[in-house]
Order: sequence, then C-alpha cells, then structure tokens
Amino acid sequence: MKKWNWIIVLIVVLLLVIIFVPRNSEEKINSISVSFENVSINAEIADTPEKIERGLMYRESLGKNEGMLFIFWEEKETNFWMKNTLIPLDMIFLNKDGEIVNIVENAVPCNSSNCILYLSEVPVKYVIEVNAGFVKENEIEVGERGEF
Repeated sequence: MKKWNWIIVLIVVLLLVIIFVPRNSEEKINSISVSFENVSINAEIADTPEKIERGLMYRESLGKNEGMLFIFWEEKETNFWMKNTLIPLDMIFLNKDGEIVNIVENAVPCNSSNCILYLSEVPVKYVIEVNAGFVKENEIEVGERGEF
C-alpha cells in the first residue's frame, strides 16, 4: 500500500507542475530601434522564413513609431504583398549598408489572392514596414541611411 501512496503523490505533483508552470506558447518577440534623420522606429524583427511570411498579417493596428524590420540572409531583389494585412503600410527598402534604395507609400490591404506586388526594384537586405503616411510625415527619403 505504501508503494501506491508514492505513485499517487508523484502523479499529483506532475499534474500541479503541468497546470501551474507557465508555458511559452508564443514565440519571443525581438525588436530593435532603427533611427533615421528625423525619427526612430521601434521595429519588431522578422528574421526567419516563418516570421517574414507572416509579417504584419492580421494586425489591427500599429503604434505611431512602431513597425516591422524584415532581415534577409543575403541582399536580393524582393517583393511584398499585403495579403491578409488589415492596415495600410509604407515600405522602406534598404541595402546592406542601411541606405534607403526604394520607398513604397500607402500600400493597400488585400484580402483576396490577387494582391498587388510591391517590388524592391533593386537588391535589398532590409525592409521596414510602418503605418501608411509615416514616410511623408517624417520626411524620409531615398538615399537616407538607417542606423540600427
């Protein structure tokens, strides 16, 4: 009978651990500050294929100076679309040196499978997505450098 008591105690302890020990069900979100001449952005980092693919899909809002920084393994021409993105965005394309090489303003949300492709036009290493109007409001221009 004593053996069964220990087994019951062990089962109870295991159940308590399963119930009360917090689990990390969501992936840790890393962010970085990216500074331009007139403004800084607190950017969530998308640096894995899964994070890059999901991007800002399904987000209902984005803070005033917040965005997402997409980091590619190598500098390359790329394109973005707004599938399942709920808010309009500006896209800032940067080369490996952090120089802005292209800007797309006011990319519109798309909830179909026939979405507009927004092209980098030249090889890029980074793309930053921010709220639509951010680029104009902060006078961000091609040729400017971002500091990470």
